[in-house]
Amino acid sequence: MDDSRETLAPKAFVTGYPVKHSRSPLIHGHWLHQLGLAGSYRAHEVSVEDFPAFITSLKDGTNGFVGGNVTIPHKELAFKSADRPDELSKELGASNTLWLEDGLLHATNTDGRGFTANLDERHPGWDRSGRAVILGAGGASRAIIQAVRDRGFKEIHVVNRTVARAQELADRFGERVHAHPMAALGEVMQGAGLFINTTSLGMDGEAAPHIDFSPLVKGAVVTDIVYVPLKTPLLAQAEEQGFAIVDGLGMLLHQAVPGFEKWFGKRPVVDEALRALIVADMDKHK
Repeated sequence: MDDSRETLAPKAFVTGYPVKHSRSPLIHGHWLHQLGLAGSYRAHEVSVEDFPAFITSLKDGTNGFVGGNVTIPHKELAFKSADRPDELSKELGASNTLWLEDGLLHATNTDGRGFTANLDERHPGWDRSGRAVILGAGGASRAIIQAVRDRGFKEIHVVNRTVARAQELADRFGERVHAHPMAALGEVMQGAGLFINTTSLGMDGEAAPHIDFSPLVKGAVVTDIVYVPLKTPLLAQAEEQGFAIVDGLGMLLHQAVPGFEKWFGKRPVVDEALRALIVADMDKHK
């Protein structure tokens, strides 16, 4: 029997459809090398039709993975397929991290933790304000709203072109969350100390509308979950208007930490070497 170190080493994955552009293998590969751990992490593209069979082979051990990350469009089905989804996943109705434990498939969602950890690292004190404005009510905004609410913000104003979608999120996440149309953006920014863009505005160099950030309080923080480009048009506007900005790259890096610890047994650190590695890869693919 082949009992080599490589054969026994934990194997993890990122799956989605498509998934070939994922930078997760680069992140986890860096940590495996840095920590001197045996193991592997690779992209494993699975179509929507094939995802149930993939989950079955994960649960029964035939595909050899100890767990992995799940991205679009599989997050909701990953949650539904798990034997033990945690409370974060249950409220979101979606999971991005899976692992096998005691013969059962566990699930969580680390997007919100990645978001807050990024702000903690790049701009400590970002959570002192009690009022936040979130632009966008798509799938990406769910974990952000949950994380900001759980951090203690008293008012969270979700602004979206379709108010009904924002209202769905207000209904889901409780009385501290309020839905507004785009026309109300300036009004709800009054007195806010945190502005978050969860839309794709400005991604990959596309144009973004001009936003007057002046209603925000002095010392407010503006952040974007988009990280390509690193400084999005909205972040550039905010910086020009004198506000602190935090890019979205750290959210990608920090959300990867809990999964790595589950699969490989050691907690990795998000450091400047990792950030530089991903920025270099981004520059390479411009």
